[in-house]
Amino acid sequence: MLEFKTPEINDKKWVDECFSYAHSMNCEYTFGSIYVWHTAYRTQIAHYKDFFICRWGKKDDYSYSLPIGKGDFKDAVIQIIEDAKAIGITPRIYGITESYKTMLVEAFPNEFEFKYDDGSNDYIYNASDLAELKGKKYHGKRNHIANFKRNNPDWTYEEITENNIADCIELHTNWIYDKDDNDSDYSLEFESVLTGFENYKELGLKGGIIRVNSKAIAYTYGEPQSSTCFVSHFEKAPADVQGAYAIINQEFAKRLLDDGFEFINREEDLGLEGLRKAKQSYHPCLWLKKESAIYIGE
Repeated sequence: MLEFKTPEINDKKWVDECFSYAHSMNCEYTFGSIYVWHTAYRTQIAHYKDFFICRWGKKDDYSYSLPIGKGDFKDAVIQIIEDAKAIGITPRIYGITESYKTMLVEAFPNEFEFKYDDGSNDYIYNASDLAELKGKKYHGKRNHIANFKRNNPDWTYEEITENNIADCIELHTNWIYDKDDNDSDYSLEFESVLTGFENYKELGLKGGIIRVNSKAIAYTYGEPQSSTCFVSHFEKAPADVQGAYAIINQEFAKRLLDDGFEFINREEDLGLEGLRKAKQSYHPCLWLKKESAIYIGE
């Protein structure tokens, strides 16, 4: 039987241990992501034997994560199926990559059907590509950065610490005020950003700031998914500062490369055209395909 609860900071140790056994680079497999979005997504987590299991949503419409950890994978999936049945809903598991799909089909032949939405795929990049921006395909990015440096010769980069988090929050607040629509997702995202900043050290987050005339004009932060892959959770800059996004992206990637990360996961595009165009413009080395598995029974 699964016992679900709201995630707390002191869950990080056991969740990280379970995630260390993940064999794909899903952006969901980081405790910080689970924790900062838990209010927005109504996230609950369960520690079943040596597995992490998560469910999102409302009681009549939950989606589950795969069991991530070590041990009897089939048994852990059965617990998800039984939990959903007890609630009276169809078991639905999110974030199925090809290797996990193979495991699921082998354990439950003909018992799941799979649905694909390309808005759920993760964009994964070579850290060296984002740090160096070599070749013709990055010509436009290099131009944006060159223009930024020419227009802002006093720019600086610094790591995010508890001493400059307030500057990031002010930047993000101004970014929202400058929007000309009333998208409620802005407030949900901002709440998640604040949750991360409030628990920055405890969550093991890492980020950077670009300043011009000592004023923060771009920031980003995320966390390691493994020893080789870093997940970038948030990135913000004013739309009217040419090159601000490009330079924070490159400067932060340089630091990640120096820290030994080979890959940077910049998460999904959610099917949003503008976000998709921006993510594709950096030419991912891997578009991590993820499906949903719906239980149809034997």
